Order: sequence, then structure tokens, then C-alpha cells
Amino acid sequence: MARILVTSLPFGGHVGPMSAVAAELARRGHDVTAHTGAKYRGRFEAAGARWLPWTAAQDFDDARLADTFPRVGDGKGIRANFANFTDVLVGTAAGQAADILAAAPFDLLVTDQLAFGGALAGERLGVAWATVAVIPLTLASRDLPPPGVPVRMSTGRAARWRNALLWQPLLLANRLAIEPRIGRIRAATGLGPAAVRGPDGLYSPHLVLAQGAPGLDYPRSDLPAHVHYVGRLAPPAAPVGDPVGDRPAWWGDLAAARAAGRPVVHVTQGTLDVDPADLLRPALEGLADAPVLVVCTTGGAPADVLGPLPDNARAAPFLPHDELLPLVDVVVSNAGWGGTLAALAAGVPMVVAGATLDKPEVARRVAWSGAGIDLRTGTPRPARVRAAVTRVLGEPRMRERAAELGAALAAAGGVPRAGDLVEELLA
Repeated sequence: MARILVTSLPFGGHVGPMSAVAAELARRGHDVTAHTGAKYRGRFEAAGARWLPWTAAQDFDDARLADTFPRVGDGKGIRANFANFTDVLVGTAAGQAADILAAAPFDLLVTDQLAFGGALAGERLGVAWATVAVIPLTLASRDLPPPGVPVRMSTGRAARWRNALLWQPLLLANRLAIEPRIGRIRAATGLGPAAVRGPDGLYSPHLVLAQGAPGLDYPRSDLPAHVHYVGRLAPPAAPVGDPVGDRPAWWGDLAAARAAGRPVVHVTQGTLDVDPADLLRPALEGLADAPVLVVCTTGGAPADVLGPLPDNARAAPFLPHDELLPLVDVVVSNAGWGGTLAALAAGVPMVVAGATLDKPEVARRVAWSGAGIDLRTGTPRPARVRAAVTRVLGEPRMRERAAELGAALAAAGGVPRAGDLVEELLA
């Protein structure tokens, strides 16, 4: 039995995969401690882990992020994205590391890719540590444009020249704005300059568990050998028919629609960017008189935040994806990585409208993979949503491609494969 620390930023989209990994390691008999915010203590304790609170690290509620970090504001735009990096990710990292170092020793750390303090603590402790990529892999590659640059993926010599040119301003920005901040948090943790410059230096050199699968991520000829695609990291689905929570009174409408040959469209904005004016309301308006059943989730807000619903729409704060998605024909989302993996794991094609943080990168990958349509905005007009849904429903190849990616995600092994790789690192 090893003493293992699992770290997770207190965001719902991070807690899902990290708690699934924690549960698997606890099931294998390891002594697991989870370092995360108070809001998600129960999720990790239910997974069999002890809770290590954010004490030196500034804790926060992901549903009210601007209350703790005012510069993040509504989370939209370049300034908000930069504030999220500097204030939330970098700003809490030294405190995260201090919490972990105070609770040491550990035999191994399994760290959320964006919980930078876990990477710093692993290096400071001198123990092996693994990175879990909770968003698409951002490691630099000569084959790819820089993360966040809105260009389409392409291959060949001309693309490599283009990529090299695009990297130049980003490398300059790293040297001027990012590396000094990372250097300061390294110094605060008792570390010298990083062996690898920039954000790539916060990935583990020992093991990276990347959610996803080849075909959903871009091909890289220089992918390091210690990077492994492990599919979707999620708890096992409950057996069919098991009571896993209350169902809305309209739940039976899903099966009835399917039986009548009426497509079901699921619309969601996940749990972070949940302003219904961005996507939920435009989708409801655009699909109001379409021959489909629209099922919305509000990310925890009361369903009436949407206002009066069209006759062909239903809504709930949350619904269990493992039961809902097998009944769905198209998912319309704002391109959260966890929700995207869930949809494709179920073989459901997508319409994606991502605008903040990693979401544009997710949206580009969905379109590049052939499993859906990228609307290339986070606030689409109702007519664009309707046209995209109509196109997905009318092109069987998108559903076929989603099914192929679902099979690839399953073949990658998921949580059991992640557990195997962590134990190999321990050995």
C-alpha cells in the first residue's frame, strides 16, 4: 500500500476525473489523500480519500469565482482569461504547494494538470508524480499551432513553417509575462529555475495521463513516451435501472420521443460558464418549432431561470449523463472537455459553441475529428444553432464518427488503465 496524494482545483470539471482516479486508487488498497477546496470535500471522501483542505491556498467557490478573484469578472474575454491564469492558477499555486509539503510524506502525487502547486510540491519532495490532463493536452509540438490560436489544424512542411511563426509571439509573451510568475512561485516553494521553460514545465516528466484518444486530439510526431491517452476518466456508470437520483416528471418523454422517431437534442453549458443567454436561450429559441425534443440542463440553477419553455422543451438543473446520453441524438454544448468526452463516449455527435478558457480548443478538436460542428462563437444566434443541429441530424457520417471516437475512448482504458499506469510508476 502506498501513500498517494491526489490534487484537484475546486472546479466541478476537474473534480470529476480526479475523484474517479482517487476512487480507483483507494479501491486498489492505497492510502489516498485528496487536496481540494471545501466545496468538494464530500466528493473525495465518498471516493475513499481523506481530505486535505486548502489552507495556505486561497479557497473559492467555482460558482462564485469573481467573489474571491474580482479581476476574473464574468469570465469572458482576454482579460478575464489572463486573470484566471494569473490570479487563480498561478496565484494559488504556492499555497497549494505549502499545504502539500506540510502534509508530507507521500510516496506519489497524482496532480490535476492545472493545480500547479501539486507539480511544484512533487518536484520539491523529490518523489515521482503524475499529471492528469483535465483539459486537452497543451504540450508544445512542432506539428501544432500554439494553444488558443484560432487556426485550423493542418499537416505538412508549410504547416510546420506556419506553426513556427505563430509560436514566436507566444514564446515572447511567455518570457515576458508567464515565466517570471512561474519563477516567483517556484522560488516561494524553494525551487530554482525550471528545467523546461513556460507552462510545459508544470507537466510531470514521469507520467502524463491525457484524457481523450487519438483521433480526437491532433496527431503529434513528437509526443513524449511518458504521455498516455486514457480515454474518459469518470466513475463507473450505475447499472441500468438503479436509482441514482430523482428524475423529473417529464423523464418518460425521452423514451416516448425516441419511440416515435423524434430526435432528442440535449443542450448544456456545463457547470462553469452558465449564463443562459449565451447558449441555452438561443438554442431554445432556434429549435422552438423544430420537430425535436429539446432537453436543457442549467448547471445547477433552477430550471425557471430559462423563463417560459417552448412546448418541445424540457429543463432541469442537472441530469445523469450516463442515463441521458444513450437517449440523445445531438448534444449542443459550450465545449467543456468533460461533457464533450461524455457525449462522444456515448457516440453522440455535437454542436459546440466555446468561447472561454480551453473551450475554443475543444470546439476545434470536435470539428477536426469529424464528430460535430464548431460554431466558432460562445454566443451563437438562434438560427445558427438550428441550422447546425439540422445539419448534424442530416449527416449520418457525424454520428458514425462519434461512435468511432466513443469506441476509441473505451479502448483507451479509462480509470482502470490510469490506475495501472500510476501503479507502474510506483513500481
